[in-house]
Amino acid sequence: MVAIELTKLAELVQGRLTDHEHSATTPHDLDSVRISSARPLAQAVAGCVTLVDNPKYAGKLAASEAAAVITTEPLPGVSIPHILVANPHEAFAKACLAFRPAYELKRIPGIHPTASIDPSASIDPDSIIDPFVAIDADCIIGPGCHLHRGVTLMPGCQIGRDCQLYPGVVLYPGTILGDRVVIHAGSVLGAHGFGYRFSNGTHQPTSQLGWVEIENDVEIGANSAVDRGTYGATRIGQGTKIDNFVQVAHNCTIGKHNLICAHVGIAGSTSTGDYVVLAGQVGVKDHVHIGDRTQVGAQAGIASDVPPDQIMLGSPAKTRFEQAQLWAMENKLPEMRKAIKRIEAILDAQASEIHHATPQEKAG
Repeated sequence: MVAIELTKLAELVQGRLTDHEHSATTPHDLDSVRISSARPLAQAVAGCVTLVDNPKYAGKLAASEAAAVITTEPLPGVSIPHILVANPHEAFAKACLAFRPAYELKRIPGIHPTASIDPSASIDPDSIIDPFVAIDADCIIGPGCHLHRGVTLMPGCQIGRDCQLYPGVVLYPGTILGDRVVIHAGSVLGAHGFGYRFSNGTHQPTSQLGWVEIENDVEIGANSAVDRGTYGATRIGQGTKIDNFVQVAHNCTIGKHNLICAHVGIAGSTSTGDYVVLAGQVGVKDHVHIGDRTQVGAQAGIASDVPPDQIMLGSPAKTRFEQAQLWAMENKLPEMRKAIKRIEAILDAQASEIHHATPQEKAG
């Protein structure tokens, strides 16, 4: 890895370089400082530039081996050079790319000879089909797409323009992708929904005759699954971003620009509005609706409809205010238990006194 002069790094990120006294000038000795890598503060090593976006981390920075810091303002007690910028995350991303350039995939449109393509499939000549891709009958692939190695398209799939399907993605029959859709490795779209009816002592599968439709600018993380509808579409709305290991069951309709984090499970025939956020490990019951802009906290369980603009916490999920009251009461349970035991002891003592009292004492 090639080291970069600190002064040149400051120019690259369009920052203002200051010395350890936080002067606005650049002393001559800073010209000789060379930076060998860009690392987050928790992983900072000698010779690296790091990022601090909050003054409360100044102490950790001072104790680190970092050679320079990208930040917004001079940090008290920190003696290393500062690169001052308005947006430290944007600047640090540029620094990271200077040391670890993004790997550019070769864009050579065409079909690799090991790919298996049905003659009835239509593939735009501007798309890339990698080794061992399988494309079945009547599939349509638009311009600018890249199907990485091992992708499988079963019959009747349609893919818009500029889509990326990473290794091992599987689209079951009839799956439809809009434009600029990104599906990460190992995800499966259009598998049969988990629907059964009990008959003659066995679980018989119900109809799985629908499809999956993904609207424009959706991104789906690795190893996630979106099941086909029973008769119609399971739909993911425009701009929605889905994390890894997410399950969206049959007949669901997910709104636009949702954020669905890892390990979320959404049961069948559920719908969400626009700009909904489901944090990690949220579980959603079947046949419920979550309103626009609602946020659901991690590990919450949604068991009924939720109006728009709510913050839901806990399982079963309640509004933030209701859940805060319950948590406050739970924190008092140990104290309440002790109080109950004291009351029980007093009552037991009184009952014992009455039991051993003479008839005259009981009469009173």
